[in-house]
Amino acid sequence: MGAGWKRAVVTGGAGFIGSHVCERLLAEGTEVFCVDNLATGSRSNIGHLTGDRRFCFVEKDVTRPGSLDAAPAPVDLVLDLACPASPADYLRLPIETLEAGSSGTRAALDLARRDGARFLLASTSEVYGDPLEHPQHEGYWGNVNPVGPRSVYDESKRYAEALVSAYRRTHGTDTSIVRIFNTYGPRMRADDGRAVPTFIRQALAGDPVTVTGDGSQTRSLAYVDDTVDGILALAASRHPGPVNIGGTDETTVLELAERIIGLTGSASTIRFVDRPADDPGKRRPDTTKAHRLLGWRPRVDCAEGLKRTVEWFARSLTP
Repeated sequence: MGAGWKRAVVTGGAGFIGSHVCERLLAEGTEVFCVDNLATGSRSNIGHLTGDRRFCFVEKDVTRPGSLDAAPAPVDLVLDLACPASPADYLRLPIETLEAGSSGTRAALDLARRDGARFLLASTSEVYGDPLEHPQHEGYWGNVNPVGPRSVYDESKRYAEALVSAYRRTHGTDTSIVRIFNTYGPRMRADDGRAVPTFIRQALAGDPVTVTGDGSQTRSLAYVDDTVDGILALAASRHPGPVNIGGTDETTVLELAERIIGLTGSASTIRFVDRPADDPGKRRPDTTKAHRLLGWRPRVDCAEGLKRTVEWFARSLTP
């Protein structure tokens, strides 16, 4: 995948996906300047990287003026991953989420513009809202409630995409947009509210596994290694995006819960709870563009990915 980057800045680099991105860049020989305010990220995610002299971590909030002033010059890659990404987090931090997609993304764009660096925005499948087209392709404009509780995340990313596109048109900044679909794997927080870590935590504890609604809503999961492959493949290209990166094996939330109960060998039962407002009924990416432009497709199937993730949680949750 290596594009020969000498120095990269990763905002949100102590988060779930961000830490895996930092790890991969270091493995490919790139110096990494990681910035995170630890609102949802964790030092433990990057603890194994801090002994590498090519890795520098700075605890700062990218939405605050001057937060990226300490970034070494020049950088040739800026990856903007700083934003709460789970419903529990962005509903707890609504203003901060909106600021991440506005002032935070602008600060990262200004850094890329300063050095003529390649810039990549980590956007989301949430820009499609509760989609009326299925599967979702990059040309679909979405079905988003702009004043609903999820809008703080949906509209933050939609605004960020517009800002990135404006910098490309106005300043000639070398930008790209990746739309990341549901990703899972090691380093997710057990309490982050997303389905996979929630189900695994509950199943390992023998608690009822809480499925929202009747569980018929669908998701398409991608293992984190595959998502990182897609992010860095797009960054290494010159394509502006947006490009969908996500799993193509669609499953209902109820099926996912049952599969995780089976993998953990748990005696947990299913408990149905109220479904959140504006929760998407279907979610599956059309990844034709990613395969055609980047040669990318998922390599880790759901059975193997969930097995690895359950094993990691079993170790990390052990007292």
